[in-house]
Amino acid sequence: MTDFVLDNSVSMRWHLESNKASDQRYSESVLLSMASARAIVPNLWHLEASNVLLGAEKRGETTAGEVECFIVQLESLPIHVDSMTATQSFSRTIALARAYKLSSYDAAYLELAIREGLPIATLDKTLLKAAKKADAGIYLKE
Repeated sequence: MTDFVLDNSVSMRWHLESNKASDQRYSESVLLSMASARAIVPNLWHLEASNVLLGAEKRGETTAGEVECFIVQLESLPIHVDSMTATQSFSRTIALARAYKLSSYDAAYLELAIREGLPIATLDKTLLKAAKKADAGIYLKE
């Protein structure tokens, strides 16, 4: 089984489609790969996903019922939550955020990928650039 770090930017495209066809294709490829791969996420992922979904609901891009159905789908996927994210926050994560000019949230994904030696699945341009500079692999892109 292949493991990878799943950024929220990818998982939200499974419900909130991108206008950019290449982003949508990539996110769908990541989802399909989960038949034989396991995603690992920092322990902030659920809160970040909830925030994105609530924002989309407020903007009328989705409904509460559609969000609930999507959450059931997410919960059925092989997504493992990293238990060490918080303990890295004041050391490695903040250092990565400074070094690569990332938010602490994005740095948490990068820190997890580096610590576990895993590629990262992301559509976030800043995080993608930082991952490349840090020699973290990019999932399904190499």
